[in-house]
Amino acid sequence: MGSSDVGHEGDAAGILAVRRFRERVGVPALVDVHTHFMPERVLTKVWAYFDSAGPLIGREWPITYRRDEAERLALLRAFGVRAFTSMVYPHKPGMARWLNTWAADFADRTPDCLRTATLFPEEGVEAYVREAVEGGARIFKAHVQVGAYDPNDPLLGPAWGLLAEAGVPVVMHCGSGPVPGKHTGPEPVGRLLAAHPRLRLVVAHLGMPEYTDFLDLAERYGEVRLDTTMACTDFSERFAPLPGEARARLAGLGDRILLGTDFPNLPYPYVHQLEALERLGLGDDWLRAVCHGNGVRLFGLEGLQGPDVAGTDA
Repeated sequence: MGSSDVGHEGDAAGILAVRRFRERVGVPALVDVHTHFMPERVLTKVWAYFDSAGPLIGREWPITYRRDEAERLALLRAFGVRAFTSMVYPHKPGMARWLNTWAADFADRTPDCLRTATLFPEEGVEAYVREAVEGGARIFKAHVQVGAYDPNDPLLGPAWGLLAEAGVPVVMHCGSGPVPGKHTGPEPVGRLLAAHPRLRLVVAHLGMPEYTDFLDLAERYGEVRLDTTMACTDFSERFAPLPGEARARLAGLGDRILLGTDFPNLPYPYVHQLEALERLGLGDDWLRAVCHGNGVRLFGLEGLQGPDVAGTDA
């Protein structure tokens, strides 16, 4: 996708801005562990919820990349994203297996998407989680806020054990941002990790707004990681600012911080997430690890090829 293919005003400038970031920092390609691709009717409902500033959103939230699937894929690739996810999540029983089937099909036709799956506390969850893992799932999504469930629900215990044994990472929205849920916050996650200390948990949004509590868990459990989704951006800093003391701790955990963005459900351009991380002042080595190296290592993507860092073939 080049400038002549851009179908929306501002896309060419956004692509160029991301290329310049990659060139400035020396990032050959981006690995984004928190992007959303869903069945069309589900994504339409998600966007409608954002448009209504529903109670789980709590604020005005414009969708910057409201495009059809092909355009969204082309944009990610033009940004230099060479591995990404299809974060799907159920809000009620009976959805997860269907979403997993859709996500597996999406990964089959989208080779640069890490095969993604999800789960919900319900009868049969262990069976369909096992099916997904045996089918090649590389990453799972759990959304404690939207699903309104306790991650320690006994129905989920065998599934967590299976995922811990298989070493499959789980991106979990478990922080209390943008608004608290019944089971959000560090306490339920702490109990989960005490029971499953080898679970490769990726705390979404750096655990926003309980940043320091989730950093505590990452320092206590060697398999816990955090993704950067929306953290440190101007949008999030207005309601959930990152404490100053957390910066040094992020530096110390530099091998376990992963780039996440929430694309396409962003209220700002994609490059802003990258620039927000850059202005933390933690250095280019840290940025290269977060935006590329840590994801490559976690998912075994050592052969990952990116566009030329100057962006000539993106």
